[in-house]
Amino acid sequence: MERYKNYIGGEWVDPAGGEYFEDRNPADTRELIGLFPKSSREDVDKAVAAAREAYRKWRLVPPPKRAEILYRVAQRLVELKEVIARDMTRENGKILEETRGDVQEAIDMGFFIAGEGRRLHGYTTTSELPDKMAFCIRVPIGVAVVITAWNFPMAVPSWKIFPALVCGNTVIFKPSEETPLTAHHFVKVFEECGLPPGVLNLVHGLGPEAGQALCEHPGTDILAFTGSTEVGRQVAEIGARGYKRVSLEMGGKNPIIIMDDADLDLAVQGCIWGAFGTSGQRCTAASRLIVHKAVYKPFLEAFVERAKALRVGNGLDPQTQMGPIINEAQLRKVEHYVELGKQEGARLMCGGYRLTEGDLKYGYFYAPTVFADVHPSMQIAQDEIFGPVVCVIPFGTLDEAIEIANGVRYGLSSAIYTRDVRNAMVAIRELQAGITYINAPSIGAEIHLPFGGVKQTGNGHREGGIQVLDIFSEWKAVYIDYSGRLQRAQIDTDRLVQLGD
Repeated sequence: MERYKNYIGGEWVDPAGGEYFEDRNPADTRELIGLFPKSSREDVDKAVAAAREAYRKWRLVPPPKRAEILYRVAQRLVELKEVIARDMTRENGKILEETRGDVQEAIDMGFFIAGEGRRLHGYTTTSELPDKMAFCIRVPIGVAVVITAWNFPMAVPSWKIFPALVCGNTVIFKPSEETPLTAHHFVKVFEECGLPPGVLNLVHGLGPEAGQALCEHPGTDILAFTGSTEVGRQVAEIGARGYKRVSLEMGGKNPIIIMDDADLDLAVQGCIWGAFGTSGQRCTAASRLIVHKAVYKPFLEAFVERAKALRVGNGLDPQTQMGPIINEAQLRKVEHYVELGKQEGARLMCGGYRLTEGDLKYGYFYAPTVFADVHPSMQIAQDEIFGPVVCVIPFGTLDEAIEIANGVRYGLSSAIYTRDVRNAMVAIRELQAGITYINAPSIGAEIHLPFGGVKQTGNGHREGGIQVLDIFSEWKAVYIDYSGRLQRAQIDTDRLVQLGD
């Protein structure tokens, strides 16, 4: 069984403590994919030292030259797309169609951010004093720690690593212990494409050990985290104590509103994909379907029928439509919430049990689950379950639907199905979310638009689009006075009303 290594300072190295953790296939736990380093603070110290040393030179490389390397990385990912996607399905469980999309998102991000190497725009403006020029520029910050989740093990790291590098920072990447092989493939491509040693470092390991050590280390400057709201709060607290730049992408409890004038066939299709894509293990998953009472019954019947018909199995099988839960702990969490939903009085329409037929017994498979007649205050309608469990909630007016949609602590993605432009525009204005879709499900963000949420979903930053550059760069204001005399802003301006002075 292959023992994989960390990548520090341009070299593939064993963990200092000699300890490893297992990476197993969630669709068939009999398959051991590999052993990966269980890194310690000693490994973290080495990675930080390498990143700080590399930063001294990398920040001086012209951004277009940095971008050329990132462009080559994206080109190489195109060539390796199928290989990486198949390995991602083995360790993540998503169906091949989705893992191919995961790699494609990284490709798109690579090409997009490479273009920003020649567009790290600041702006120029007038000065209040004569013979004086004023403008601002972006400058790098230092060493960025990138900690990401397992559900999008290449797409999400690409949202952080590409922009961090094009801005001139160096990076230490700590991927989820559930998807270390995808991270290995990603970093290997950067090495192949000529990224200088130490500019990107890979440290495998567990969150409470390697992750926390990286966040607390005095030699790191940026903490870019994707994961649960609970862990994100801890990252924010550590970052505040160390005066670090912190970017958080966390949970969601995303609503789709189905109005009485909606195209029901289209809405059912969108809600099936939004709810059960990635087995519901997306921060943007449609976990709450808020349905107008006038169409509640026909929508519910059609939706449940489609959910029951989903083919659940190994993601490498082209017939499979939904893969497994990521691990035993997450499966137990889903089971807990299903039992809680029953106790709260929600009506279980389908699912609600683990799948164990045939080879499914070797994986973490759970039937697509739909609860009807859910009250908005129920815990299953408030908490992020992160699994194939959907709450269907009735409403009477658009104002009521929006109140239900906004009545959670999260605010990432949202959607509405309607033929009425007024309904759509009111939803865009009133829904408390960083993303709103009209006549489409709550998943499917594109990399050239900002991605992120409000309330306990994030801390105000946005990934994707040019807005991501604000996470990984500082603004520097520059003043050039060529008057040849002392000019005092705000003090010497009164006399300038006299022409010719």
